[in-house]
Amino acid sequence: MILPGSTIGILGGGQLGRMTGIAARSLGYDVHVLDPNPDCPAGAIASRVIAASFDDAEAAAELARGSDVVTLEIEQIGVDALNAASALAPLRPGVAAVTIVQNRITQRNWLVANGLPVGAHRIVTSAEECRVAVEALGASIAKAPTGGYDGRGQVRIADSRDALAAWTALGERPCVVEQFLDIETELSVLVARQLSPTNGGAAVAVYPAARNHHEQGVLDWSVIPAGVPPAVAAEAERIARATAEAIDIEGLLAVELFVLRDGQVLVNELAPRPHNSYHHSARACLTSQFEQLVRAICGLPLGATDVVAPGAISNLLGDLWPDGRLPDIAAALRVPGARVHLYGKATARPGRKMGHISALGSTTDEALARALQARAASGGS
Repeated sequence: MILPGSTIGILGGGQLGRMTGIAARSLGYDVHVLDPNPDCPAGAIASRVIAASFDDAEAAAELARGSDVVTLEIEQIGVDALNAASALAPLRPGVAAVTIVQNRITQRNWLVANGLPVGAHRIVTSAEECRVAVEALGASIAKAPTGGYDGRGQVRIADSRDALAAWTALGERPCVVEQFLDIETELSVLVARQLSPTNGGAAVAVYPAARNHHEQGVLDWSVIPAGVPPAVAAEAERIARATAEAIDIEGLLAVELFVLRDGQVLVNELAPRPHNSYHHSARACLTSQFEQLVRAICGLPLGATDVVAPGAISNLLGDLWPDGRLPDIAAALRVPGARVHLYGKATARPGRKMGHISALGSTTDEALARALQARAASGGS
């Protein structure tokens, strides 16, 4: 057990690192972060920031030497850096799980090999293979193996005539071509898992499914509970638990899922870290995802994941910062049940996540209406 007073090292200093660090601070831990940006959002709450590339093994080793445990808030960490950190301090999640998740081709092959449900797809290594894949699958989406966060690194393909352009747009490198699916809704399920140092077993806590809505590949809003039929929620949570156990996660694993109109539940993608779609857990659940991560990596008892009140979040993107001016935060806060969470990013850009609004309600519909009303009042749609 890693007790309060110890130091948690975080690979990545973005908003997820910032919010994890705040939770760690509230439990009495010190926080160090590694991030390419010396003025990263987590720097405001960390006692030390190591400014270095995510591929810098020497810097990762330096972070680990000053930490009692190391975790991450972004999966795109170089494997040499992961290995360097894990050689000097417990790294949770471990190298094997992170390297599976950080490459879409590796991740998709791993999901198939472990019998987890995914949509029809093909791995392609040339323009011709891409064309043949689209001929077989029909309308598709091609995804680059890395660097595709928030809808980037993805190209929609209407038919095989568009395959060459998609292949070129993705850098003429191996990619995943996925068949368009008849999607009813999108869910995510967050799993916390902690290995026992004595008997080899694991403690697991599964959050209720969240329902998500995206705009142009970026999460726009999310609600919990999901409000889907109980059998669908149960299947989503079963798949997420099975995925976390198969990948042997230590810490958190977010499992993004598609629910098809015929009732099938399929895995979309994995994230071995806190997830945007569970920001509402800080208010709607007994244990926030950020406190849960601290508990999981430090060997503290996992917290209860019950929903205490229906909750929602709506994202605040850089589009709401016209000419760098702050949105109307006061107007947003006048909406009953709404709170504003800003990430401390110095520069706003269109599409960049600058913060989010959370809201509670007597129902998920009321919570979502409040979150969207508060965002609209701040100057957003």
